[in-house]
Amino acid sequence: MEKITASIVVYKNDPYLLRRAMDSFLRSTITGPLTIIDNSPTDELRPSCNCANVTYLFNNRNLGYGKGHNLAIKRNLDQTRYHLVLNPDVSFEADVIEKLFYFMESNPKAGLAMPKVLSPDGHIQMLCKLLPTPLDLTTRRFLPKNWFKNKNEKYEMKASGYGNVMNVPFLSGCFMFLRTESIKKVGLFDERFFLYAEDTDLSRRIHRQFETLFYPETKINHVHARGSYKDLRLTFHNIKSAIQYFNKWGWFFDEERHLINKMANTQTRRANDIDPKLREVKAA
Repeated sequence: MEKITASIVVYKNDPYLLRRAMDSFLRSTITGPLTIIDNSPTDELRPSCNCANVTYLFNNRNLGYGKGHNLAIKRNLDQTRYHLVLNPDVSFEADVIEKLFYFMESNPKAGLAMPKVLSPDGHIQMLCKLLPTPLDLTTRRFLPKNWFKNKNEKYEMKASGYGNVMNVPFLSGCFMFLRTESIKKVGLFDERFFLYAEDTDLSRRIHRQFETLFYPETKINHVHARGSYKDLRLTFHNIKSAIQYFNKWGWFFDEERHLINKMANTQTRRANDIDPKLREVKAA
């Protein structure tokens, strides 16, 4: 059985950034196969994916983000202990995968982990979030940032300081280090979400039965283009997925959301909440 496999879904992505993401994963000493799922209208990215330990799947149509990753997860679910859902605009050092692997091995209750995520300029991306309310998503997308600054900072768990291990209800889909056992229990990505909100939904489902941990002792770099702010088509998908998410989980009467967010706000997972040895996990 493999220790970890990975998948990247692409759609007309920059070949340089894609190859950098691929190399980041493949150069680790413990990684297994990587699957590239190409939803692009042509297979122009095929040459960039022509390397050892990489499987290239060209769909000739856009299946969507979650459905694309599901193709790879299904292929590997019984063949690996962990599966990494990776964005094509992410890069990291060779030891990141190994550190996360041993961190997860030391935390058997964890079903999902995410490292610290940095922008190209070195700033921390606030990608640890509470479960969203309709107001959270509306204000973030359509109103000036300073209008609901305090509310947005609470949603992004800024008060935690992003310096300690935290059990977070919603971890970003740009880098999801998944224990395959958790996927077998809660299910794959919900394919009703074409783009956006599929990571919120999966993270929430895992969080109900496992810990979903932010692990700041290692870091990755993320370009984070925020395409929905620049492209009306992506804005439409963003709005549609939000409607689908709240139709599924509840709009204003979501008691589970209230309880989960309350617990996340009061349990920020400071260093004394876990065994201190787990903060310095080393390869055996």
